[in-house]
Amino acid sequence: MFDKLRQKLSRTRELFSRIEQLFQSTRPQEEILEELYELLILADVGVKTTDRIMAGIKDRARKSGSPDWKELLRQELVALLSRQPAAASTSWPAVWMLVGVNGGGKTTSAAKLAYRYQAEGKKVMLAAADTFRAAAQEQLQLWGKRLNLPVIQGQSGADPASVVFDAIQSFKARNYDLLLVDTAGRLHTYANLMAELEKIKKVISREIPGAPQEILLVLDSTIGQNAIVQAREFNRFSGITGVFLTKLDGTARGGSVLAVVEELGLPVKFIGVGESEKDLIEFSPESFVEALLS
Repeated sequence: MFDKLRQKLSRTRELFSRIEQLFQSTRPQEEILEELYELLILADVGVKTTDRIMAGIKDRARKSGSPDWKELLRQELVALLSRQPAAASTSWPAVWMLVGVNGGGKTTSAAKLAYRYQAEGKKVMLAAADTFRAAAQEQLQLWGKRLNLPVIQGQSGADPASVVFDAIQSFKARNYDLLLVDTAGRLHTYANLMAELEKIKKVISREIPGAPQEILLVLDSTIGQNAIVQAREFNRFSGITGVFLTKLDGTARGGSVLAVVEELGLPVKFIGVGESEKDLIEFSPESFVEALLS
């Protein structure tokens, strides 16, 4: 997993390799720290999170006496990413919701999760609750056929909550382990969207006490700090348990992972690193930081 993560993060690692070179420099300490600040900003860590990281490593340096800047940075990044528990729920049977804007990768992410848990022997079902876009339902159906999984869907324009209700009845009747609910993501109708998501959540919790066990916010990491703006909007929707970051293999902005955790107080639980159903990695703060800095 570590080797795959290191390879997939190659574009972000190119930027972080400049940090490695910086730490090998014999320049004055103040200059090194100033350039480190600039490099973190370029990696889309964000000003607030970069300030937090710099303050942390300076504090660690004061306590250590003779600082190893790379090691102090590693410690600070791991500590930042470890504040919230990253492990996904292992309670079964379970219903998970995927939320986020259109184009962020929710449907593909649902397929990746389905493949992962199917490979572990779980019986997985998909629910196409994005009834606003016919293409979303068609895409999920294609994934269902490819992975040999049942997909519950309704008519175009149907009430998404009613589709989810039907999916739950089938899920319970057939004794499945995991139901993945792919929702709509129309930010231009923000108030209606949030009301729709709350309604879906209420239907799930009414039919299965304790569910949904996970509500994952799917964010496209290639848009950098704009992902934080999107996340703030969706974070108003109650119950988000973590973040699924997509397309990390296609960006030099991998620092947005740090900003998501620091600014939103949400753990990153999964990262997508390609288009295949196999391109899913369960997030580990230690492995992620090692892959960046190795």
